[in-house]
Amino acid sequence: MNANKHVLGSDLARAEAHAITPEEYDEAPELTDADLARATWRIASKEVSEAEGRTAFSAALKKQKINITLDPDVLAWYRTQAGGRGYQTLINATLREAMRGQQIAETVRQVVREEMRRAR
Repeated sequence: MNANKHVLGSDLARAEAHAITPEEYDEAPELTDADLARATWRIASKEVSEAEGRTAFSAALKKQKINITLDPDVLAWYRTQAGGRGYQTLINATLREAMRGQQIAETVRQVVREEMRRAR
């Protein structure tokens, strides 16, 4: 291996498990309206107005209501885990974790394919 190449290592599991403390929030000051007014708003690399940027940002953060049918035992388990309230947030977090796991798995597959092509 070339000594100039950096080994890309990551400890995503540790980073994901890290709980941010209130002291850490002090390290990154909150953005003000003045900060946002000075910003250049972009959506998909295209410059847009502040109003368009704020609208897109709000839409991206807004959760969508859906109807979903779950088995009674699955729903009961999540309600128990969440202590009654917050079970929907727990279900969302579980789905997000599965989604990220799938994305990581696909990235690993892609890297392996590229390495195998280079090795030929």
